Amino acid sequence: MKMIKAKDVDAYIAGFPNNTQKLLKQIRATVKKAAPKAVEAISYGMPVLKLNGNLVYFAAYKFHIGFYPSSSGIRAFEKEISKYKWSKGAVQFPIDKPMPLSLITKIVKFRVRENLAKGAKKK
Repeated sequence: MKMIKAKDVDAYIAGFPNNTQKLLKQIRATVKKAAPKAVEAISYGMPVLKLNGNLVYFAAYKFHIGFYPSSSGIRAFEKEISKYKWSKGAVQFPIDKPMPLSLITKIVKFRVRENLAKGAKKK
């Protein structure tokens, strides 16, 4: 699957097959619900939500959805993500399995707390 050069998140999602669009929409809604004050953007060719800096990125690939909550988001949930392929700053959720929306919610809420605390320190 080629990377989509999209101007916004709607265009990004629209560039994928229907089954992938459904998963991306689920993740988008989950992330927005967990971080209602966050702002959507496209960065590095992927959807990102920002609140006092980047919260999480997500992107679709041929066989997985990449979820990028930063290295701190990975470290904090290492046990929960251990059944997925993951690295220092990313986790891969297989496209042929249900998305772990409750886990995504927990990770996003963790990142919101982390970024808000970081923003409070700067003031």
